[in-house]
Amino acid sequence: MARSTGRVRTAVTAAVTGTLLLSACSAVGGSKEKLHDQLPDAIRKAGVIKVGGSFTAAPVIFRNPDGKADGLDPDLAAALEKVLGVRLDFQDVGPFANVLPGLMDKKYDIAMSGITDTREREQGVDKDGKQVNDGVDFVDYFMAGIGTVVRKGNPAKVSQIDDLCGHGVAVKKGTTHDDLATRQVKACEHVGKTMKLIEADTDNAALDAVRAGQADAYITDYPKALYNAQTVDGGRTFDIAGQQLQPRPFGIALRKSDRQLRDVLTRAVNTLVTDGTYDQILSKRQLTVGAIQNSVVNGSS
Repeated sequence: MARSTGRVRTAVTAAVTGTLLLSACSAVGGSKEKLHDQLPDAIRKAGVIKVGGSFTAAPVIFRNPDGKADGLDPDLAAALEKVLGVRLDFQDVGPFANVLPGLMDKKYDIAMSGITDTREREQGVDKDGKQVNDGVDFVDYFMAGIGTVVRKGNPAKVSQIDDLCGHGVAVKKGTTHDDLATRQVKACEHVGKTMKLIEADTDNAALDAVRAGQADAYITDYPKALYNAQTVDGGRTFDIAGQQLQPRPFGIALRKSDRQLRDVLTRAVNTLVTDGTYDQILSKRQLTVGAIQNSVVNGSS
């Protein structure tokens, strides 16, 4: 088991991360040479791992002024390149809803796009429990909860999920927040308060809906919510409403048939945790609150 780094976390995050630790004892790091040799033959020969992502989720993944992939996920990928001895090349797949379907269609080898590891995605079922694909495996590397972006001053007085009833709510299509909001629509109907759901393709489109008054809140991952509240218009337009809710792991997604690559990536991430590179990456992005102590496979199960 990788050593503890003594990070400070919230009680909720620590509790969830503790579950990850229990299942992580077999996930150990290794030298660059050993990890490279453990990669699937096709990847070693190609010298590259193709990565699919939606460049719409700052600070996790976005396009910088030079047009290149930037953020936590590209930083982590760059560090993985060094320990694996192969390139990780990002492909922008457009809206987030395209990320996992593209992986299942074998358009790339892995997906890194701030993807929340959920049991539904692992099992390949939709929000209604219907089987839609074979499911994916996740190599977990970060913890993030739900954040709610509102207009400055929070005029709608939103602080928790139930407060969304009677208001317009923006989400990104295909996300866990989309699923959450869809369920909340039904909950609001039961109390006689209609919730208007606005599904957007990008963070910017969702934020525009809040800015224009079409929505009173935008539900997204907490790091993205915090980043947008602090940076958009110099921090003058948006606020964060309430506390981070329901922390869950982010994971690198792979097809279930790619177990060899999955296990090597798990060892590689743990190598970065052990040698301190992981902490440096999170500190650079001011995301240390989401640090995990060990990478595990399918930590949401």
